[in-house]
Amino acid sequence: MLNIFIEAIKEKKLIEVTFIAKKDNVNRTRKCVPFDYACGKRDKNQIQKYQLYDLDSPNGRHNLALEENQIINLVKLDEIFNPADYISWETNWEIARDWDEYS
Repeated sequence: MLNIFIEAIKEKKLIEVTFIAKKDNVNRTRKCVPFDYACGKRDKNQIQKYQLYDLDSPNGRHNLALEENQIINLVKLDEIFNPADYISWETNWEIARDWDEYS
């Protein structure tokens, strides 16, 4: 699963992820931008997570961090994204990539 995620990052491809939400234990499927596999900056526990940007949540677009054990399925889509459309901060990625100024 991680290999598919890393490929999606490097190829700038969106992913579709099905996961178990911690809030209510419900399975959800979302189209997401794959950002990184890393610990969150605000996380108290140092568990690496799939760092995503949820594009189709009914509550609006937002960051989404998933632990591996929450993910049921992860598929790399054919749809390409432009990092400039989503990144507005200085990056410090764990996963190396060639995203020009957003690398």
